[in-house]
Amino acid sequence: MELPGLAFAVWMFICFYASMHSYPSGKVREACTSMIPCHGSSPRLSPEHTIAVNGTEFKPGDNIEVLLSGPDFEGFFIQARDAEHLDSPAVGSFMLADRRLSQLLTCGRTKNSAVSHTSKAKKKNIKVYWIAPGDAPRRVQFLATVVKKYKIFWVKIPGPIISQPNALSPTTPLHATSVALSTSHLVSYLSKPFDASHCGSMKFCIRNPSNCDPESTSCFFLSFQQEKSSVFIEMSGPSEGYLAFALSHDQWMGGDDAYLCVNEDHHVHVSAAYLKGRSPPVLDSENPLEDVSWRLVDGVLQCSFRRNTRLPSYKARFNLDASYYIFLADGEASEGGLIHKHRRQPLITNGRYNVTGLPQDIGGSRSPRLIKAHGVLMFVAWITTVSIGVIVARFFKPVWSHSFLFGKEMWFQIHRMLMLTTVMLTSISFVLPFIYRGGWSQQAGFHPYLGCTVMALTIFQPLMAGFRPSRHAPRRPLFNWFHWSTGTTARILAVVTMFLGMDLPALDLPDPWDTYTMIGFVAWHVGIDVLLEIHSYCLIRKVEVIEDDRVQILQSLTSAEAEGRLFKQIMLTIYVCGNTVFLIAFLVAISQT
Repeated sequence: MELPGLAFAVWMFICFYASMHSYPSGKVREACTSMIPCHGSSPRLSPEHTIAVNGTEFKPGDNIEVLLSGPDFEGFFIQARDAEHLDSPAVGSFMLADRRLSQLLTCGRTKNSAVSHTSKAKKKNIKVYWIAPGDAPRRVQFLATVVKKYKIFWVKIPGPIISQPNALSPTTPLHATSVALSTSHLVSYLSKPFDASHCGSMKFCIRNPSNCDPESTSCFFLSFQQEKSSVFIEMSGPSEGYLAFALSHDQWMGGDDAYLCVNEDHHVHVSAAYLKGRSPPVLDSENPLEDVSWRLVDGVLQCSFRRNTRLPSYKARFNLDASYYIFLADGEASEGGLIHKHRRQPLITNGRYNVTGLPQDIGGSRSPRLIKAHGVLMFVAWITTVSIGVIVARFFKPVWSHSFLFGKEMWFQIHRMLMLTTVMLTSISFVLPFIYRGGWSQQAGFHPYLGCTVMALTIFQPLMAGFRPSRHAPRRPLFNWFHWSTGTTARILAVVTMFLGMDLPALDLPDPWDTYTMIGFVAWHVGIDVLLEIHSYCLIRKVEVIEDDRVQILQSLTSAEAEGRLFKQIMLTIYVCGNTVFLIAFLVAISQT
């Protein structure tokens, strides 16, 4: 009984001594058999790195390209072994592709039978060539140990199996490494991004942004490909937590068939679930998914799986040969695989689609149409009609005082028309979120409260204008003050409300672009207003000087008025064009959500 204890103590001493020195140079012959680095910690269970080869068969003397790739890593150790006896010595020899990153080692009696790193420099992939020996076993499997950091490493990551022509076909695909789970499902580790080249021809695809490349770190991708009685599904996107999609009979969460890919400590769990209202998803006790694969690289989560088109024994699973709205969501996941509510609106298709029908390549929207319409109408009302109407009333009374439109002064008619348009647009826009939500939203912060205040002031303003005293009535100054203060308060609150609304998940405008653009509009409006105020002040001073001089008063006044009229008309034209540019920028941004 003491001998095993002594052996264990010796082994611990060796590992401790080795860990004191580490292996930054890659000279790791001591680990030839176990492939375990003596780093004083346990290896991780779920690999982040993959091994790929360029062939499925080999003959003695053939050169097989071997590629180890994945997130940045410092060290590695690669061997080829008999696939039927993985504890046997290394098989064959290697040839290097880059001597700066890799070096050859001799394990056992076979020269150059392993490859390791040359330094701790970070690397994303390593390419080497394996030379098949004359006495090679019928089937050979590649294994790799990868060290991400000193205490973060994976041991004997299983790679593809290649065989001699007269041997049985390898069970592991070339593009993935595999590991068997306790559920008896086979989970594979993908080695490359998904391919969108067959979208619309062989695959039904959903992409956001539209037509984006799944290789991009900003692309959300979901594809369905029918294969006889099953559907192969691929999903990827930038997420450190989870990705999920759901099939729904409507555009509301609840009563939906959902599928989740959840990152838990760099291991992705793929499962089916059922959504009940806005509650957390209820996972299936039995997993109906097959051929599960996943990958985590550079913040992009990928997963794929196969599901039968019909699953009569699973009551919560929808038949895939019917039409549904499709949701695509992402969010954060905490320890234990617990997912949190998505922080932004899920991507939702604009209509129902049959994923097993005619292949299509479509986009989707993270902003519902009613919310988009709400935003568009508010932008039109408070960026264009109100702003122009205020400028006209404030600075164009003397310019258009002698011009009439439908029996009234032109400035007043234009002002009234623009303000009534604002009331109409704001009223229509106001009811749209209530129609979409079916009531009051508890998750929109101060936006709905300020919006209701703006709506009340918008209605109160024209009602107050209807009881306007005559021009020379004693109460006219009081009315003018109330009219100005109510309108100014409504405009300020409207701008604040729009600032808050642009950051809500339902609209999903690009941040911080939306905030900067809104700040630009406010600065533009204030700048034009100040410029016109300065011009008006200078014009008044000029007229006062002319009157004091009592020289050519009539001609000078006429000249000053003409000069003021021309300047203001030019400034109004510039202001309208500028507001139109801001409005178009917002409309383009909304159309892309």
